Amino acid sequence: MNYEKAWKLGDWIPIRDCPGRFVLNGGPTTICVTELLGNGMHIQKFQSDKAKDKVFVVEFDGGGTISYQKSANSWVHTLCDCAGFARKMKQLEPLHTCNDCTNKIGEV
Repeated sequence: MNYEKAWKLGDWIPIRDCPGRFVLNGGPTTICVTELLGNGMHIQKFQSDKAKDKVFVVEFDGGGTISYQKSANSWVHTLCDCAGFARKMKQLEPLHTCNDCTNKIGEV
């Protein structure tokens, strides 16, 4: 998986005032992370004091996805380029390393 392949998986719209970040069009969906990206992806799950929902992160070449599980069957998926991914991960304050980004943020 990479940024271009992930872009083709959905209808992504820009998140206002968040350069390099996009949200899956249509609002919350019942599609979970694995259904969106496919099996075999390394998915990191964590809680953050900065997010009220469970956060699921998939990192790949060129960026990653940050998905929020609103309830058992409700998800909001975001796609981020490398800069948007690093910036949002830093805001969420999990410990995580971005493979192809220069910003190191730690490891979950």
